[in-house]
Amino acid sequence: MSGSGRPPGSSRPSSSRPSSSRPSSSRPGSPSAAASAEPPPASEVLQGIPGAPGIALGRVVVLGPYRHGYPRRFATDAKVELDRFRFAVDRAAKHLRELATAAPATTAHSVLEAYVFMVQDPTLEAAVAERVRTERRCAEWAVALSVEAISEKLASSRDSYLRERSRDIEFVGEHILRGFVETTEEPRVLPEGPLVVVARDLSPADTAALTRQKVVAYVTEGGSRTSHTSITARALKLPAVVGVSELLAEVSTGDVVIVDGIKGTLTLHPTPADLEEAERRAERYRIRSTELREAKERLATTTDGARVRLLANVEHAEEAERAREEGAEGVGLYRTEYLYIDRPHPPTEEEQLENFRAVLDAMPDRQVVLRTFDLGGDKFTTSFMLPQELNPMLGLRAVRLALSRPEVFLEHLRAMVRASAFGEVRIMVPMVAGIAELRKVRALLERAHDEVRARGEPCADNIPLGVMIEVPSAALMADHFAREAAFLSIGTNDLIQYTMAVDRASRRLAYLASPFDPSIARLIHGVVRAGNEHDCPVSVCGAMAADPLACLLLLGLGVRDLSMEPGAIPEIREAIKRTSLLEAERVAKRALELSSAEEVEHLVAEAFAPRLFDILMGELEPPPPVEPTA
Repeated sequence: MSGSGRPPGSSRPSSSRPSSSRPSSSRPGSPSAAASAEPPPASEVLQGIPGAPGIALGRVVVLGPYRHGYPRRFATDAKVELDRFRFAVDRAAKHLRELATAAPATTAHSVLEAYVFMVQDPTLEAAVAERVRTERRCAEWAVALSVEAISEKLASSRDSYLRERSRDIEFVGEHILRGFVETTEEPRVLPEGPLVVVARDLSPADTAALTRQKVVAYVTEGGSRTSHTSITARALKLPAVVGVSELLAEVSTGDVVIVDGIKGTLTLHPTPADLEEAERRAERYRIRSTELREAKERLATTTDGARVRLLANVEHAEEAERAREEGAEGVGLYRTEYLYIDRPHPPTEEEQLENFRAVLDAMPDRQVVLRTFDLGGDKFTTSFMLPQELNPMLGLRAVRLALSRPEVFLEHLRAMVRASAFGEVRIMVPMVAGIAELRKVRALLERAHDEVRARGEPCADNIPLGVMIEVPSAALMADHFAREAAFLSIGTNDLIQYTMAVDRASRRLAYLASPFDPSIARLIHGVVRAGNEHDCPVSVCGAMAADPLACLLLLGLGVRDLSMEPGAIPEIREAIKRTSLLEAERVAKRALELSSAEEVEHLVAEAFAPRLFDILMGELEPPPPVEPTA
């Protein structure tokens, strides 16, 4: 059993979070011990990271280490070895295409298609050829060493996105190594019943190969909320827990476990009482999630009549379709950069237009905001030969990269202009730090518009051009941006990172990257005020919008448009329906006067958490109060 609900990355005030700890024990003996005269073994709870929400019970199937063995020998004929390498690449690409064709229309499908490009990447081929010719290593050995070098470079990055891409490189190398041999792996003997897939890490190919099995949850030793395991699980609406230390040393195929993707826990050797309670929670969660989804036609309106528009952040057309099913009123952020990632050359204008049209077709008669590519920094791409930088998050990325490659950017903008003939298109520019950048982009957009018209192709007469406010300088100059931009969209993820000078992927510094920090509230309040003064709409498209408590703070600060991951929409709609605008404004006004994130978080939780207990904790009703002891 499983349920969908909590969006990933949502912060939770400690004051609203009941303890989920349970005494641990050493690893119990065999399951048959429960039937003996001895007392049943105590259950054990492993803590991880919530990857995808829901609760599931099932038997473990452990996917062994994915690293394929390879020979380490020296070779004398480089041509023979490189021919063998190309044959393995062709076989790996064919296998990945077959998996992509069979995979559901989810992010996993898109990533598998990207893997086809990656196995054929000329940069990897050049690295392998160099090792074969100069070091005289056999093809398999050269592949393994080249992949390891690229992976280690990415894994050493301070950015979570680049670290996750190091795993992609490893997965691709594994598929190439498998391509050298006739059989890829021995058939697995799977336990009967619902399956919980456990692995050190899972590639989209692994998950696609299991689509015909009755998989109810995923648990991995590696990964994060942005890993493919988490993304795929959310797309499939299956619970997932990632980042579980020593996972493979603790579980075996056939073990019965409970996966709690809300709390981020894995319960090993559950007692009958544990199983009964998990089944009750899963059923309650399923009922609550169904009720929230069934309310998708209702608008998000506060108890005193204030309307809030709920939009979706998407990466491809399939996500846009899902967003519409969840009740999204449009797309507030389409991340176009994923068209450029993990491919040797930038997508053509026609390829981009095809993707933009697919998103517009999924959202008929609704607004779609196309963000120009946010590449560089935390998004690795082989489409551009980017220079190495000491701190790429402060370097050539997003609009800076776009303006440095005007011909590529013009092709990107022309595809957007052409897409405007098929729906309500808006264009948004990321990481704008100064007004000059907005003016340069507007000049290029006007040129793209003229070029499309000169071809005689249809397009909208006017396409609104907005900017993302995610750099403190832009937030402080919001009044100037509000005069010249058609709309403003606050990207809270980067705004928090740059304002607090903290890598948001750092666990050690996570306490600093709080959306409840009063400095963030003040910046957002200033942007909203500037937008109101100059009749320029302001939205929020960061993780704050997807947090049931933080979204109410945003509401009180004056935000009326929220864009988020599609799965978060039902919960946010429900949270808004239980709150009055007057309450939210009163709390926000007090938050602006406080001096620390802890104080703001406590204030917001105290005001709203009790009425949102089911949303925050995946329960239908709060636990009974604890009687005071004598």
